[in-house]
Amino acid sequence: MAVNNKRLRVTELDFDSIKDNLKTFLKGQNQFKDYDFEGSGMNILLDTLAYNTHYLGFNANMVANEMFLDSSSLRSSAVSHAKTLGYEVTSARAPTATLNVSLSTTAATKTMSAGTAFTSTVDGTSYQFVTTSDITSTNTGSNIPFDSVTVYEGTYVITKYLVDSSDVDQRFILTDPRSDTTTLTVKVQNSATDTTTTTYTKATDITQLSPSSTVYYLQEVETGRYEVYFGDGIVSQSVSDGNIIQLQYVVTNKTESNGASSFSAPTAIDGVTNITVTTVASASGGAEPESIQSIKLNAPLDYASQGRAVTTKDYEVYVKRLFPTTQAVSVWGGEDGSYDSSTGVSSTPEYGKVFISIKSTTGVDLTSAQKTNLEKELAPYKVASITPVVVDAETTSIILGITIMYDSSATTYTAAQIASLVATTVSNYNASDLQTFNTPFRHSKLLGLIDNTDTSILNSVATVTMAKLFTPTLSSSTDYRLNFNNKFYNPVSGYNASAGGIIASTGFYLNSVTTTTYFFDDDGAGNLRTYYLVSGVRTYLNIAAGTVDYANGLITIGSITITGVAEVDGATSSQIRITVLPNSNDITPVRNQILEIDLTNTTYDGSVDATASTGVGYVTTTTAAGTTTTTVSSVSSTPSSSAY
Repeated sequence: MAVNNKRLRVTELDFDSIKDNLKTFLKGQNQFKDYDFEGSGMNILLDTLAYNTHYLGFNANMVANEMFLDSSSLRSSAVSHAKTLGYEVTSARAPTATLNVSLSTTAATKTMSAGTAFTSTVDGTSYQFVTTSDITSTNTGSNIPFDSVTVYEGTYVITKYLVDSSDVDQRFILTDPRSDTTTLTVKVQNSATDTTTTTYTKATDITQLSPSSTVYYLQEVETGRYEVYFGDGIVSQSVSDGNIIQLQYVVTNKTESNGASSFSAPTAIDGVTNITVTTVASASGGAEPESIQSIKLNAPLDYASQGRAVTTKDYEVYVKRLFPTTQAVSVWGGEDGSYDSSTGVSSTPEYGKVFISIKSTTGVDLTSAQKTNLEKELAPYKVASITPVVVDAETTSIILGITIMYDSSATTYTAAQIASLVATTVSNYNASDLQTFNTPFRHSKLLGLIDNTDTSILNSVATVTMAKLFTPTLSSSTDYRLNFNNKFYNPVSGYNASAGGIIASTGFYLNSVTTTTYFFDDDGAGNLRTYYLVSGVRTYLNIAAGTVDYANGLITIGSITITGVAEVDGATSSQIRITVLPNSNDITPVRNQILEIDLTNTTYDGSVDATASTGVGYVTTTTAAGTTTTTVSSVSSTPSSSAY
């Protein structure tokens, strides 16, 4: 097919192709026949035209990407798309702590003003925690208590704007991208001469608004800051010239002060200097602003939920939105299981409830206050008959015994170095495939990764043991339930009873006697036992200390008074570890269960495979006069060149 060289092709995007198209076009013109485009000044002009066209094409391509949420790479684009879906991007979050504050005074009442600052130190750095509202309390005799005061890490900021409608560029902006919008209070003062103020609330449902509704709207704008804006007098009340907008909020250091536990009082509170501060809950909850990846994931899901939580996915979206330090969340309906404070999570149905388990980025369980607050914040989104319940995540550890056979002639690594490489592989698998909800441990996948760690590794074997830690209530008769949710190994009733069955534990003390250490094991027939060692021999104190449900993976410890805990892994501990052999090398988590490999107790044994060095050709067995002789004939493991 003939090509019309007098027309410029515009389908190319890369620089060289664009320049070639320009040359072809110019050569097709009578004015430039036989012109030397390479050795003349025209070459520079063609470069300029090609670069300009290339830039325009690149920019057009990038603009097209930013037009869609899935392909956008700029935060501003992702935030803008999220806004069209009605999704509010989560700001930075300040760590919060709960304090009891007592003022020693005979005064009748005192007020702790918004912005009252307490200090704490984390890793040698001092941080400030502030209140965000005025709190008034009355005298109870000789002191004035302020109980369960929530304080936020950061600086309490008040920003004021004078409304001027003639300024078309006027905006009401929180000045720092580290602002925590959950601490934001918006007040509108009538004027400089009229100090009457009205507190506005954040709009959540425009269908409930009227022209007189005193609400504000919030959105993220450039550089990660947030903008407050108001209605137009039709959807909600507008602001007028001369009004003074007061924005009160906390600017935080985000995650840096998580864990702060000891707090110092300010010099004085409402004129009182004799102040006592007691920590009720340490600081937690500090978080970075929502990431672009999170916005892309959650905005469409939030839009799909349409402001209500019906499915488990809906609850996952709202939990991440309301509790920004969520690293992972598991939600299940009451038809799939239940929770009881005394027995924990089980498969027993409990209709009318939805259970939520959260793994926090801080690595610690949610406090009682955080659980209660989250349940309250979920209330506006839930279906009327459903009650959300927040429960702690449970970690099941996996202890591996890994044996690696390798060909020493194929590597310069020693056995210890091979084992170290494999340890890194196991650690990477633990980080990438485990440590979150609904991610099973796959034995064969891990072995495949181990075998691929180095070309010299010929094969590997990994034994699997499950483990759980529990904290006993000391000096109190208490029963305990450890639910592994995976079937235990029990091929026959009474299996391995004389050697302790399949259950083992770290030590503990009874009756305040620390000279005798007790342990748990089982008899293979469903009975948990306690024993102590006498010259290395197990001496049983109680052969019916609890029950073992091998089919459902449940250990129940009957009422026992533990008065102390022995060292665990060579260090002082407040917890007891119980280990058990699973029926399968693949471990599957359910509900609030999280799996992780115990990297401390996992062992590695690297050995040279003798057959890889000598090679086994064949085996001959001869039996004569009641004796057996085995002869092994070997061949070189390295083929000669003539074999190829």
